[in-house]
Amino acid sequence: MTAARRSITGVESAIRFSLRGNRATLEADTFAGVRKTSRFSSIQPHERLPEWLRRPLGEASAIERVQGLVKSNALHTICEEGRCPNRGECYAAGTATFLLGGSICTRSCAFCQVEKGRAQAVNPLEAEKVADAVEAMGLRYVVLTAVARDDLDDHGACLFTSAMGAIRARNPLIAIEVLTPDFWGGHSDSQKAVSAQRERLATVLNAAPVCFNHNLETVKRLQREVRRGATYERSLGLLAAARTLAPAIPTKSGLMLGLGESRDEVIETMRDLRAVDCQRLTIGQYLRPSLAHIPVARYWHPDEFEDLGDVARELGFAVVRSGPLVRSSYHAAD
Repeated sequence: MTAARRSITGVESAIRFSLRGNRATLEADTFAGVRKTSRFSSIQPHERLPEWLRRPLGEASAIERVQGLVKSNALHTICEEGRCPNRGECYAAGTATFLLGGSICTRSCAFCQVEKGRAQAVNPLEAEKVADAVEAMGLRYVVLTAVARDDLDDHGACLFTSAMGAIRARNPLIAIEVLTPDFWGGHSDSQKAVSAQRERLATVLNAAPVCFNHNLETVKRLQREVRRGATYERSLGLLAAARTLAPAIPTKSGLMLGLGESRDEVIETMRDLRAVDCQRLTIGQYLRPSLAHIPVARYWHPDEFEDLGDVARELGFAVVRSGPLVRSSYHAAD
């Protein structure tokens, strides 16, 4: 069994990958064999994956090579954990997104493929192993993200700085973008909580990433349903603080469509992001990872993504990626 086939043998996904010759292809799945259940599990898909969401993933050999490196170094990438449909394209372009802090998240967001539960012990060799993989893969642009680590005093801020230091020790010319959790928690007093959040944020920003990314994910009305443990206001506050603490570092955020939001709500959210001087934006289609995850309300048409991209540019976003298969790190190096 190839690595590309092994990657789909756990919880079954709304999308699956098939190999024809040396090409990996994204296809619709029937959700057979789902092992985990939730309050969403009885809600069956009401429409099949549209044609515009079925696409070649790239050379299967390139995907298998990266999967081999990641596995041999006991690492995790959000490309693999989240089953990103663009990973073959990104690997070929010399970019990848590494998932720090292990493969288990302390929060239980309704949309996310990453496993939830009790956090794993931090691997003291993680940073060096990430640097080894970056070097072996010949990457020029690296995105570092992390599971939420509410169990750690700094909520995982040092995971980012340690990995950045290890990568730059090998090659200081590699560009590093960070995609962080909200760094919120640990204090019942709101002022102390804000202060702690800023301190954790400053730790990461002081390491000078080329871009600071924190995803708002969805519109204000749907936050409680979609993002458990996070809030709209806290995320906007984090992005605003990043601009204050490190005005030379551009900020970025991402939105998923297909959760029940309206066009007007999406535009309102974009305006809120611009109000905190967020400069870069990604907009993509939500794809349900399994029956245990929140259902897709509808598939937005590519023309609608193009329209929203035009609106975003009119609102002043300097960099906009808007399309059905766009994800947070899509063409991040451009």
